[in-house]
Parts: sequence; structure tokens; C-alpha cells
Amino acid sequence: MSDRNRGGNDRGPRRRDEDSGGNEFEERVVQINRVSKVVKGGRRFSFGSLIVVGDGKGRVGMGMGKAGEVPDSIRKGVEAAKKNMITVPIEGTTIPHIVETSFGASRVLMKPALPGTGVIAGGGVRAVVEAAGIKDVLTKSLGSNNKINVVRAAMAALQELESAQAVQARRGRTRPMRKPFPTPEVLAATTVVAEPVQRSGGREGGRDNRGGQGGPGRGGQGEGGGGRGPRRGGEQS
Repeated sequence: MSDRNRGGNDRGPRRRDEDSGGNEFEERVVQINRVSKVVKGGRRFSFGSLIVVGDGKGRVGMGMGKAGEVPDSIRKGVEAAKKNMITVPIEGTTIPHIVETSFGASRVLMKPALPGTGVIAGGGVRAVVEAAGIKDVLTKSLGSNNKINVVRAAMAALQELESAQAVQARRGRTRPMRKPFPTPEVLAATTVVAEPVQRSGGREGGRDNRGGQGGPGRGGQGEGGGGRGPRRGGEQS
């Protein structure tokens, strides 16, 4: 009995340690759905919640929980999400390449973005991307707006990502696949400031040319005018 009591006493702190260690995961409630069931005595309500959990360092998971109370459904969803964690390859602050995946009638498109762009996403996609630790990404939700399907499509898209090193090893290449995504330092070093174009000289030259062309024309008219002068004088005389 003493061993049993000792084991039982140890069981409580172990759970608390797991809970304290679980604080490293960021929990996001995407949706809470209330479901009512009509029974003989009236209506019976239950709550279903969609939860996204991530550590912000490339690991993310989603889960669903259902219970008679909201806190219990959230707790079940968090437990289910922690059991379905995946690892996402991240290059700097963005994803390595473009990916488009569908789940059901929902379709999600993700594109890499330059540093400083931020997370361009909404709804369930934003929760999944931010929980995974991606800072710069462009996303678009296509098709159905059902949050469960959108979250599952986003998870499938992240699961299909491959780093350049993984593709290089799979193909047996020794040379790099492509240039790495530019960092802010590289962009600042390669930025070229364009010098202003001086157009005043060109305009003046064009005006001079026009004036030079117009001069002979006017001169010709002047000569003609001079010829008309004597005629008018002869008519007067």
C-alpha cells in the first residue's frame, strides 16, 4: 500500500510538470461550435472546439475536442493537437517554396515573402502559420471557408514543405539547388540607388533644334513678305 501511495503521490506532480512544460506551446482557439440535441426532456447542449497548438519554432498541431462545457472541450482539443504535431521546415522567417494544397472543398495557397512582410493570412490559416513560428508569408484561402477544412488544408500544406537541403539529398546533388532567400543585410548591400536623370539639357537642345528649324521657315516667309512689299508699293503708285 505504501508503494501504491507513493506512486499515487508521484503521479500528481508528474502531471503538473507536464502541464508546466506544456506552457511552451502556444494554444489558439480557432472556433467554438455549440451543438444542441433535442431529447425527450428538452435540449441537450454540447460544445466542440477547434484548437491549434505550436511552439513557435517549427512544430505545430491541430485538434478537436467535444464536451458538455467549453473548458473541457478546449482541454480535449489541446490534448488531441499535441498528439498530432508536425515539424515545418523554415528558411529564415519564411517557408522554403510555394505550396498549394486542398482538403475537401477548401484550398490554401502559400508563398514565401521577404523579411518584414509579415503574415498575410486570415482565419484559421493565420493561427496555424503563427503557431508554427513563420514570420513572413503570403497566403490565400481558396474555395470553401469552412474553418475546419481550411485549418486541415493549411496543415497539409505545411506538411508538404521541403527544405533545399532535403531536396538536394533526395536528388543526390552536390551543388546548391538555388540561391538562398535574400536576407535584409543582402538586400541592403545589393540595393542600388538610381541617379536622377537630368532632362533639362535635352529639353533645351530640343527647343534649340526646333528654333533652328523654324528660323529658316520664318526667314522664307520674311523674304516672301519683302517681295510683297514692292508689289503693294507699285499698286499704290
